[in-house]
Amino acid sequence: MFDTVLKIPQEIAGFPVFGVGLVLAAWCLFGLILLVSVARRHGFGNELLSYLPLLVLVAAAVIWFLPKLCHDGSLPIRGYGVMLLIAVVSGTTLLAWRAKRVGLDPDTMVSLVLWMFVPGIIGARLFYVIEYWSSFQRPTVGETVGAILNFSEGGLVLFGSFIAGMLGMLFFVRKKRLPLLAIGDLLAPSMMLGLALGRIGCLAHGCCFGGPCDLPWAVTFPQGSPVYEQQLARGQLWGFSLDVDPTAPPVVASVDADGDAARIGLRPGDRLVRINGQAVRNAGEVSWHLQSAASRGTTIRLETDRGRLAALATLPRPPRSLPVHPTQIYSSINALLICLLLLAYAPFRRRDGEVFALMLTVYPITRFLLEVIRTDEGSSLRTGLTISQNISLLILLLIVGLWAFVLKQPRGAALAARPES
Repeated sequence: MFDTVLKIPQEIAGFPVFGVGLVLAAWCLFGLILLVSVARRHGFGNELLSYLPLLVLVAAAVIWFLPKLCHDGSLPIRGYGVMLLIAVVSGTTLLAWRAKRVGLDPDTMVSLVLWMFVPGIIGARLFYVIEYWSSFQRPTVGETVGAILNFSEGGLVLFGSFIAGMLGMLFFVRKKRLPLLAIGDLLAPSMMLGLALGRIGCLAHGCCFGGPCDLPWAVTFPQGSPVYEQQLARGQLWGFSLDVDPTAPPVVASVDADGDAARIGLRPGDRLVRINGQAVRNAGEVSWHLQSAASRGTTIRLETDRGRLAALATLPRPPRSLPVHPTQIYSSINALLICLLLLAYAPFRRRDGEVFALMLTVYPITRFLLEVIRTDEGSSLRTGLTISQNISLLILLLIVGLWAFVLKQPRGAALAARPES
């Protein structure tokens, strides 16, 4: 886990860095150079105007948003954000290179990415906030909004980004009168490359993690990481576990034979009725009491439906989590392999849209399987499946219609690769 890459001070030599400061000046200079370069190549037209929304949005973020993220006189640069930036740049570079080979202006593809990136980030965050709304609620509206906007430490959902990004793409393609299916084929490998790199950011932050395992390549995470906090809340650090669904009955799902829970006589199937003298009705309430006691360093006193009383010491806390599957690395390798598959298939496609449809066929299947060993989210919609598994199944149903549409198109490609000069 490499959550914080570096810290940028709020002032350098007496000059403010954020707000109306050095970063804003650097961004304005970059924007001016970019606009002059685009104007020299394309004139003062729509191509130039397409860059303005992002330039203005970033400038607004520098002035009003970045200062709110500063802590102790500095802004922490997170590994998650760095890898997200690398992912976007790498995917855009691949897209621009492939677009140039079929006669499209690379600048047009950069504009397309900008139109997809901003809605994609909003959609990814909105999807995450809806899924975990209870964790964003604060005493005041202002604090709630601040929690929602603070996505520097993660909290983006891929499917939300994909849906919103596709809406941005549809708007741009229609505006520029570009062939939709052909553009989708160009985008697909870049999207998978970006995902492969972005998942490394998930590893740096500690999100999107897997369940406990004893494999040689298992990884552990320090205190404060999402993995550690979930294992703490579910009792796994003391050798027992609860259902990941917070609304499930407070029944002990499993007990580690070598853990503290086994030594005090806790058994699988035991129903917890009180913790530290307070009644508990579901797994979520048990988790809250476990986290609360651990944060205060107080003893956890458990009472089961068998009338048994037992106590667990919360100090000293283990320095790291139990070993878990590095599902972030699995996901990264999976996305990279799909990217290579799409690049290999692209020259042999018979119709536009086949590459994009292939991506939407393979990825939901692999994502569904990866969710089996991920434990960062519980079941949803009373299906026994995670929300990502439900969406994967929905995409697989819809992809039948997309394949039927694609296979009805005339053979040939609207954008044919040109020979290297």
